[in-house]
Amino acid sequence: MRRRTFLAALPAAAFAGQALAQSRPGNPNLNRPDVHGGDRIDGATFASRSAAWGAHGAAATAHPLASLAAIDTLRKGGSAIDAAIAANACLGFLEPIACGIGGDCFVMLWDPKTKKVVGLNGSGRSPKGLSLETVRSRAKNGAIPSFGAISVSVPGAVQAWWDLHQRFGKLPWKDLFEPAIALAEEGAPVSQNVAFYLAASVRRFTGPSSGIEEVENFRKVWMPGGRAPREGEMFRNPGLAETYRKIAAGGRDAFYNGEIAQGIEAYFKRIGGWMTRADLNAHRSEWTTPLVSGYRGVDVYGLAPNSQGLSTLQLLNILETFDVKTMGFQSAAAIHHAVEAKRLAYEDRARYFADPDFAKIPLEWLNSKAYAAERAKLIRPDSILNPIYPGQAPSKGDTTYFTTADADGMMVSIIQSNYRGMGSGLSPDGMGFMFQDRGELFSLTDGHPNLYAPGKRPFQTIIPGFAVKDGQPWLSFGVMGGDMQPQGQAQIISNMVDFGLDLQAAGDSPRWHHEGGSEPTGVPLGQPGELHLESGVPAATQAALQAIGWKLGPNPGGFGGYQAIERWPGRYAAATEMRKDGVALAY
Repeated sequence: MRRRTFLAALPAAAFAGQALAQSRPGNPNLNRPDVHGGDRIDGATFASRSAAWGAHGAAATAHPLASLAAIDTLRKGGSAIDAAIAANACLGFLEPIACGIGGDCFVMLWDPKTKKVVGLNGSGRSPKGLSLETVRSRAKNGAIPSFGAISVSVPGAVQAWWDLHQRFGKLPWKDLFEPAIALAEEGAPVSQNVAFYLAASVRRFTGPSSGIEEVENFRKVWMPGGRAPREGEMFRNPGLAETYRKIAAGGRDAFYNGEIAQGIEAYFKRIGGWMTRADLNAHRSEWTTPLVSGYRGVDVYGLAPNSQGLSTLQLLNILETFDVKTMGFQSAAAIHHAVEAKRLAYEDRARYFADPDFAKIPLEWLNSKAYAAERAKLIRPDSILNPIYPGQAPSKGDTTYFTTADADGMMVSIIQSNYRGMGSGLSPDGMGFMFQDRGELFSLTDGHPNLYAPGKRPFQTIIPGFAVKDGQPWLSFGVMGGDMQPQGQAQIISNMVDFGLDLQAAGDSPRWHHEGGSEPTGVPLGQPGELHLESGVPAATQAALQAIGWKLGPNPGGFGGYQAIERWPGRYAAATEMRKDGVALAY
C-alpha cells in the first residue's frame, strides 16, 4: 500500500482536522427527523448509494483505508484471507473503538476447492489462575464488571489470523502487516464514527467510577495532548506499529509465547491481574463445521455456541412459518412477528448457549424446523407474549465486521472485536492495543451452562454471516453490534429474500432493535422489553406497533454496522454500512 503517494495527493485542507471537527458535532440544526437524504434516480428511495461491482475481487470494511489495503493485497496476488488479515490489522489501528489484537475473531468462508462453508472459532479462554470464588468476590450487583482485569480473556485474533493464513494464504505472512505498520507509524486522520466513540471511551475509562486498575496506558495512546483526537485530526500509534513488526517477524509465537507474551504477563502481574504467558501459549483456534438452515430456498449458515450464530437460524426458522412478504415491507405485522421470533430465540440463547467443552447443547433440536414450528404457534398477531420462556430440551440431550472475496471464488466473512467498544480499558505497556472484556459475559448463576470457570470460553456475541443458494456461494455478510447481530442478520436476509431488496438497499433499510428479556449471563426474565426503531420506519407502522402493546424506546443508535459481498456469475457486488465510516470496493 503506497501510503505516502496516497496522502500526498490529498489537499492541505484535508488535514485541517480541528476546525473541521469543532464545526460539526452536536449541532441540533443538523439532526432533524423531518430532513431526509436526496433522491436517487434509481433503486430504493432510502438507499444511500449503489453497490460496488467488480469481476476480480471485492472488500467491504468499516474504514476506507482498510478497504483500500484489502484491495491492494488482492491486486498483489493475495487470497481473500490475505486481504482480510491485512484489512483487520489496519482496522486495529484505524478503528480501535471496535477491534484489535486484544480481542477475539470468528470466521466463515467459502472454500472454492472443497466447495464448502468452513468455520473458525477464534475465541479465547479465561485465565487458568482466576477462580470462580475470586470472580464472585469482584462481582457487582451479581454480575462480572464490564471493565478491568477481571473481565479479560485470552485474545484469539492473532492465532485466528495465523491459522487462516497457514491454510489459505498466498502472500508471505510478513507482507500482510505492511499497510497497517505504515498507517500506525505515519498516522491517519480520524474518521467521524471513531472520533465519537473515542470520546465516549474517555468518559467511560477515566471517569471517577470506572473501577479500572490502570488507565495511564489508555491515556498515553488514545489521549495525546490530554484528550481524544477529533474527527479529521491526525492520529498515530507507534507502539502498535512496533507490536505488528514483531508479529510480522515472529508469527503467532511472537504474540503467544515470545516477547509480547512476556510483556503481557508482566503487565497483568504489575496491575494485579491474572493473565499469564502460559494462558496465552495454550490458546488454540478451533476449525468448525457451521450450522445451517434453509430460509425459503436459501441456505443460511451460523457458527455454533459459544457463538450466538444459532440465534440467527432460530429466528429465521420461526419467521419462515409466516407469510412475511404478504405482511408487507416495513409493516407493523412483519416487524411484530420478527421481534417475537427474536424473543423466542433469545430465550434459548440465554438458557443453553455456552462453551461446548463445558456444556451439552441440544443443537440439532434447537435448529430444527419442527421446534421452530412449535415455537411459532406461541406468537399472536395482535398481542405480545408476556412472559416468555425458553423451550424445554429433550432429556437426551461497539465489534467490526468485514468481508473480502477473490478471483478464485473464495469469500471470507470475518468479525473481530474487543467487546463493548474498546474492551476492558487495559492496554499493555507500550504495545498500543486494548484487551477485550469478553469475560463479562460469563454467568455467575450456579447450574447455568455459561457459569464462569477457569480455562473456559465465555458466551460470544460476534458472528459472521454466510448464505448459499443452489449450492453456490451467494452472500458473505454481517451486522456488527452485540445482541443486535442476529436481529440484524435476520433483517438482511428477509429484506433480500422476502422483499427483493438489492445488496445495498437491504442494509440501508430502516432497522428495528429489540432490547430486554433474557441474557446469557443469568436467569431468563422473559419480559417484553423495549423496541427501538430507526426514524425511517413509517409513522403508521410505529403507531400500529404501539397499539399492539410494544413500548417504543428512544432511538439509541445501536442498529449495527453492515458489510456484505454478493456473488453473481463471474462478478461480485459489495455493499457497506451508511451508519459507519466504511466503503465497499471492487475491481
